[in-house]
Amino acid sequence: MPLTSRQPVSQKPFLQQPLHMAYLLLFTGYWCFSAFTTPDLLNWLSENILTASLLIFLVAFYNIFRFSDASYSFIFLFLLLHVYGSHYQYPDAPLGEWAKLQFNLQRNHYDRLVHFGFGLLLSYPMHEVLVRSFHVKGWLSYLLPVQFVLSLGALYELVEWAVADLLYNGTAQGMDFLGMQGDIWDAQKDIALGFAGSILTMGLALLQHSRK
Repeated sequence: MPLTSRQPVSQKPFLQQPLHMAYLLLFTGYWCFSAFTTPDLLNWLSENILTASLLIFLVAFYNIFRFSDASYSFIFLFLLLHVYGSHYQYPDAPLGEWAKLQFNLQRNHYDRLVHFGFGLLLSYPMHEVLVRSFHVKGWLSYLLPVQFVLSLGALYELVEWAVADLLYNGTAQGMDFLGMQGDIWDAQKDIALGFAGSILTMGLALLQHSRK
């Protein structure tokens, strides 16, 4: 899957876009299943406010700004990762528990995987918006997504803290919501992983572009 904003983008109507339709149907189905089966609906709702906001944005602007199939694939994968974590609460995600036992880890690292995925999977869609909507050119179009990931990662940690304080008022349940698992540097590590994922994707995209 080429990471270049020069790849053609189909402007066909949604009903003539089988890949986009499949992504929407699959994600909506899994999202609803997750909502109805989660053991903690309040946590699920608080975790999925941003998910709903992103979906509304993608649907509302579908005929105004059309992402490439690569970007829609990255967004789809990231949303699946996030909803899976929100379904169980990130510190209890079964995939993370499996890795914890399999590799003798001290904590469930699923939340770290999703923070890395945030930078890895969403940097390229940001790059596409910058190039095609704001006509940002050259190295700046690759640097700005990395800066956005850093800024959004820090903003997310602040919002997460505020929501935990508002909903749980400093209780143990609030600590579970934050997913610190006893690590006082959890927020900083999460931001750093998003940063690393973004650098990796933008580095690969820049390398592909330089070979054109």
